[in-house]
Amino acid sequence: MGYHQAIIIGAGPAGLAAALRLHQQTDIKCTVYELRSEPTTLGGAVGIQPNGLRLLSRLGVYEKVLARGFGGSNITLHSLQGRTIGSLDHVGWAREQIGFGYVRIKRTDLVDVLLESVNEAGIDIRFDKRVTQIDDGADGVTVTFKDGSTDTADMLLGCDGIHSFIRRSWVDPAQTSEYSGLSGLGSVIADSDLSPETRAQTLGLEVTMTEEGMIAATRCTQSTGDLYWFFTKEVPIPASGDRDGWEVQGKDEVEGFKAPLLKILEKAQGEWGDSLREIISKTSVVKFYPIHRLPPGGTYSKGRCILVGDAAHAMSPHAGQGVSMALEDVFLLTRLLKDHFRPLDQVRERYDEIRRPRINEIFDMAADNGKSRKRTGPWGLWLKESVASIALNMSWALGVERLGFKQKHLVYDIDEVEL
Repeated sequence: MGYHQAIIIGAGPAGLAAALRLHQQTDIKCTVYELRSEPTTLGGAVGIQPNGLRLLSRLGVYEKVLARGFGGSNITLHSLQGRTIGSLDHVGWAREQIGFGYVRIKRTDLVDVLLESVNEAGIDIRFDKRVTQIDDGADGVTVTFKDGSTDTADMLLGCDGIHSFIRRSWVDPAQTSEYSGLSGLGSVIADSDLSPETRAQTLGLEVTMTEEGMIAATRCTQSTGDLYWFFTKEVPIPASGDRDGWEVQGKDEVEGFKAPLLKILEKAQGEWGDSLREIISKTSVVKFYPIHRLPPGGTYSKGRCILVGDAAHAMSPHAGQGVSMALEDVFLLTRLLKDHFRPLDQVRERYDEIRRPRINEIFDMAADNGKSRKRTGPWGLWLKESVASIALNMSWALGVERLGFKQKHLVYDIDEVEL
């Protein structure tokens, strides 16, 4: 009885956090395998909310994440006519409750922080390892890689993202990702490339709704002040291209993405309208990413294989909980695996029972938030702005944000859940 070795597939935030937490809390020896030849340089910026930051603190990396990211948590909604519709601190109540707020950090910086801690712990990470076969038996699970090498362990954690090979080839082949109907453009711009006026106006998450979708800009680094912008819009499912999106750097290709967006913004008024046009004009690299998700109801585990993070339950990013959901998975699994007398079947069953209601709640929240990104006409945009204005001003006037309205999910503590 007991679990002594684990294979982890995927060296993103979920896989690295899993390896680090298991190393800290159990005697399970982990080996992490990543299909890329080196840590990925792709990706924009991710938001980590209070429930996730608290877990990063327990993981021992919070201060490093805070130093690399940007902690501004105020959301300001602008209109194309140049007025400020309203603003609020979207984690203020949660911060008061548990002492953690919000961080926006470049995904590459988050991976760097976790990778540094994993290396310091002496955990084995092997790159350029693409899984081709999984053999799950009574005595262990064996993974075969494209280079012909193999590894065998007591369990396998699939942390390989929404298009997970572990899920598609073994755990739940019938569960396939679906296109959400929304796609995004985005880029990170160096602070030094922007005018002092634009830098001064980007204090938190600056959001503007348009008839074609929603554009937002925020800082994503504390020391250099780099700015991350993204535009989410409703588009038909892309006919070709990488399901994870792709990055374009050629001048003509970049201009092809920027021109329609600048057309949408040409009537944007006021100082923030000028800043938006400057931000887009100064962009030299654009990432395009169709937003996929996994429909609820999929299988999270099978035999000796357990899915973690997006591999199990990828959702739209509009609730800002992707990284935090993966961390909650990791912390729950670690607690369950600390009990060497708990059979793996019981670990899998309890993991599913505890996580599924929470995942379904956040999935629905993300889907609901995504509605504001859909295409509309002039009257539809006016209605969205009016509803947002009423909500923001009523929230301030009635003090409902001080009661935790729409923030209760941010103080959830997976370590307090009864096993």
